[in-house]
Amino acid sequence: MNMKKILRSTAIALPVLLVGIQLVPVTKTNPPVTQAIAWDSEQTQKLAQRACMDCHSNETVWPWYSNIAPVSWLVAKHVRDGRHHLNFSEWTYSDKDKAGLAKDVEREISKGGMPDLSYLPMHAEAKLTDAEKQQLIDGLKASILK
Repeated sequence: MNMKKILRSTAIALPVLLVGIQLVPVTKTNPPVTQAIAWDSEQTQKLAQRACMDCHSNETVWPWYSNIAPVSWLVAKHVRDGRHHLNFSEWTYSDKDKAGLAKDVEREISKGGMPDLSYLPMHAEAKLTDAEKQQLIDGLKASILK
């Protein structure tokens, strides 16, 4: 096969593939809030809304790009995983679980693991200063351990 045929085949196949993958269904839900966390302060709640709630609650704001595959698959997976690990909308954790969550929150925020680096480019409001990160850590620990 010569180079022109390869380029022509690719020029046809790639758009067909990109259109075709749009037909793969992606589940994007916002189940009802069953039991919300009791925030220690309005400041903690606002910081969590900016940096955490899209993936760690049932109040996800699904951005436009969450409708375009293959990005939609990644976004839906992040939300599923985030809700599985910590969900501020289904606050039914045991005291033992809460202690572990408080440690996990402190570790993930302080080491820069959360908010996820892939989330930040499209969500500039989620980028926190060092002072805001510490406020969020302190506030989340106080809220979690209530």
